[in-house]
Amino acid sequence: MKRRIVSDSSANMQVWMGIDFVSVPLKIIAGEREYVDDASLDLPRMLDELQDYKGKSGTSCPNVADWLDAFQGADEILALTITSALSGSYSTAVQAQAEYKELLPEAKVMVLDTLSTGPEMVLIMEKIQELTEAGRSFEETEAAAREYSRHTHLFFALESMKNLANNGRVSHTVAALAGLLGIRVLGAASEEGTLLPLHNGRGWKRTFRAILEELEKYVFSGGKLRIAHCQNLTAAEELAEMITRQFGKCDISIHPCTGLCAFYAERGGLMVGFEGA
Repeated sequence: MKRRIVSDSSANMQVWMGIDFVSVPLKIIAGEREYVDDASLDLPRMLDELQDYKGKSGTSCPNVADWLDAFQGADEILALTITSALSGSYSTAVQAQAEYKELLPEAKVMVLDTLSTGPEMVLIMEKIQELTEAGRSFEETEAAAREYSRHTHLFFALESMKNLANNGRVSHTVAALAGLLGIRVLGAASEEGTLLPLHNGRGWKRTFRAILEELEKYVFSGGKLRIAHCQNLTAAEELAEMITRQFGKCDISIHPCTGLCAFYAERGGLMVGFEGA
């Protein structure tokens, strides 16, 4: 049986060396411009153009055919999507799941609405791969992945909310005031998969301290933690060092945002996925 891990591109992973993995691209749309979140995307150019763009922007989820293409050739498929509260990606993946099983009745397909995005999705994908390497059955892997996803969480720290405002996720007044005052916004993915503001403050130091306080509240105890950054490696590394000092040896890795997460996080933004209680 050929097992494959599939995710939409909000996981910030376009390739996974040595793993049967496929990333299904979302799209970012700003007026007549369309940016496909795949390996060909010129991310710095997209960020520059979006920074100057004054109109409404948004995202477009993969269609059913996109998911079916990603499923092709696999007998066991474990697919993850960005939270259904922000995108229709989960809905189209479920439709593709039904169509694929009509074509191949013996195929096994899981579609998991992660209620999150970015580095939290990476943690769940890594868990699926660990279970696969341990020889777990499809049913065991699916059950364990769903249970594990209940104990992973996501924080985001943003320097700008312009694109969130243009996409109707926050008010333009709030976004403009935060930008004018130099306020960084710390938030989390709620249990319903929506954006939950936690703290506002000036400067990364205060934001980092707030993240450490929130990690303690979520009972982070030095396990796995993944940081995604939008062209802000210096801040990501500083945060990783502070977490290590406070919680001891941790399994931390840092990677850059790709198109979809870069669109929401914007230049300078950080996203933190971690294991907690």
